[in-house]
Amino acid sequence: MKKIVNILINLLVIFSLIILIISGYYLFETKILKKDYANIFGYSIFEISTGSMSGSLEVFDAIIVKLGNDVNVGDIVTYKQNSNLITHRIIEMDGENIITKGDANNVEDMPITKNSIIGKVVFKIENLGIWKKVMTSPQVLISLTITIILVGITIIYNSKDNKKETKSETKNYE
Repeated sequence: MKKIVNILINLLVIFSLIILIISGYYLFETKILKKDYANIFGYSIFEISTGSMSGSLEVFDAIIVKLGNDVNVGDIVTYKQNSNLITHRIIEMDGENIITKGDANNVEDMPITKNSIIGKVVFKIENLGIWKKVMTSPQVLISLTITIILVGITIIYNSKDNKKETKSETKNYE
């Protein structure tokens, strides 16, 4: 049983470190280098903040976007217009001009060019934005930190007790 718990703890630590490294890199690119998005192995992640794509993408969904402008009619793309990042569906392409529209909108967007496109949506994670808000709230962060510290202390304390028991059992056999 101890081996399984140790394996699970190791996997959790590795997974947490990977998430921490990716998050740190994302923050570095967006906050320090002042980029609009981070390029993580040719992909980036965005959060949906309006209901313009309701039915396909909802507010608080996270989307993974494959960076590049190799797109077709019907693809959901993220593009930059002025200083805004917009995620809408391509409804018409005419050479370099592209017309998009939010699934829940009644009117088409202003035409954009292929150069405006950041990339194509390849995956969505439902409600990830809500989890992000919950997990980054001070109350949850403090609770998680205290829990992790207490679990760590318990594991260390139990391993010391087991070592003492093993030593006393060894002395009794001699």
